[in-house]
Amino acid sequence: MEDFFDGYIFLKPFKYLTGCTYDDDFFTGKRWEDVKNNLPDPDWRTAADLSDYKRLIKDYIDIPKRYSEVIQTSIPTVQYGRIERINNFPSKYVISRNIDVWLPEGYNKKDKYAVLYMHDGQSLFDAGITWNGTAWRADAALYAITKQRSYRNCIIIGVWNTGANRQSEYFPQKPFAKLGDSIRQQVLQTSPAGIQSDAYLKFITQELKPYIDTRYATNADKANTFIAGSSMGGLISMYALCEYPAVFGGAACLSTHWIGDKSVKGSIIPDEFIAYLDKYLPDPLTHKIYFDYGTVGLDSLYEQHQLKADRMLRSKGYNAINLMSRKFAGADHSENAWSRRFQIPLQFLLKK
Repeated sequence: MEDFFDGYIFLKPFKYLTGCTYDDDFFTGKRWEDVKNNLPDPDWRTAADLSDYKRLIKDYIDIPKRYSEVIQTSIPTVQYGRIERINNFPSKYVISRNIDVWLPEGYNKKDKYAVLYMHDGQSLFDAGITWNGTAWRADAALYAITKQRSYRNCIIIGVWNTGANRQSEYFPQKPFAKLGDSIRQQVLQTSPAGIQSDAYLKFITQELKPYIDTRYATNADKANTFIAGSSMGGLISMYALCEYPAVFGGAACLSTHWIGDKSVKGSIIPDEFIAYLDKYLPDPLTHKIYFDYGTVGLDSLYEQHQLKADRMLRSKGYNAINLMSRKFAGADHSENAWSRRFQIPLQFLLKK
């Protein structure tokens, strides 16, 4: 038995169920006045007419739609390793959220593992339960490289976003504070909760990481602790590396959302991000950073800003050993695109 919900027993996980068929011909030639007096379920007698009744039936037999909230909070199914779910991890800094811990095959508490913290944790592993039907398949990418002895064994900590507060938690706070008042107000239109990225990073470094290091067999030092994300998750990963250089030894920033907010035109926001990097970049002798971007959709907006950031990074002593910046022609802004290239930053960060 896989799921028990709403009085029914399901022999498959919800995400694999497609629902029942619906015979529209059954209603042909029937008047609503005749149908409504013979409805099997009293709840359906609230239907206004025959078309409304048909809609209720179709919604009821559409299992993925009917149980969408249950499906989206299911524990991911992975091809390699296993997932342990920490439900509603509490915090005094930000609202609680689920944490998905991916452990590799053969995980042994007697060994020590590097740790990769990843944002948008609900989109990392299983396309069957994500909001858009796509996922990074992070387990497959990490399994593929760690089979080779030249890369460190690693666990992944998938930190869920909280939906409405995603922009608030992922927009770097110190650069935000440097923006003019009118620009800040414009950004806050899409972040009504205010910018909370400093609080979010306190949650990860002061609450979540100590818990993970206590419960799991981790190498807790910065040389074995990494952070990664895409889009706004790329921005907050870059920010985390600069704000907590004693905690994180490397960051992977895929399709970094340099523009910060689509409603703000020009280079004001990306220039402020790059100015922040120029001031707070950690020592290249002890840190690594990975950037990339595609050329389709949102990713087509990033190249000029990424190239400017690359020039600044190299002027600070970053080189091919500790900086990788890649362009992927034809790649768009999606989990499918990030999944196809995720092995590259993993190899860069986890090389022994």
